[in-house]
Amino acid sequence: MADEEIKKETQEEEVNPEDLMKMWEEALKESAQAQSEGEEKSGQSEAKKEVIETKPTPSSQPMTFKELSPTRGAEAPQELDFILDLPLEVSVEIGRTKMLIKDLLKLTQGSIIELERIAGEPVDIYVNGKLMAKGEVVVVNDRFGVRVTEIISAQDRVKKLGS
Repeated sequence: MADEEIKKETQEEEVNPEDLMKMWEEALKESAQAQSEGEEKSGQSEAKKEVIETKPTPSSQPMTFKELSPTRGAEAPQELDFILDLPLEVSVEIGRTKMLIKDLLKLTQGSIIELERIAGEPVDIYVNGKLMAKGEVVVVNDRFGVRVTEIISAQDRVKKLGS
């Protein structure tokens, strides 16, 4: 019985756009008539009645855009100068793992947590939480650093959104 109702609802939803437009026109006319009858009955009828005109919908035309050509240069265009001083959060992820709460509670000072990433595998470089590059860990003046080895293309970033 519920299947029949669903079928009826889906059949009702499949309406030709022209038929839908006619149904709306009829509904608007009925609404206008009901409103004018209500005004006449209450003694508020006016000599001037509102007429609802339907306007034809404009036809759509494909838009043409000028082709953009990528530019490679050391300097940023002057239009972008105002964003050069915006702070960004850059973080590097060396690996991840999953643990049960009972295992997490057993951790003490000196415990070792094994990560899913293999030693020597490139690390992920995130900018504002989005993966932007990969690199390798280096030591510079007794501090850790990352040498960028690969920039993630915009296409690859979009592909990862779907997965």
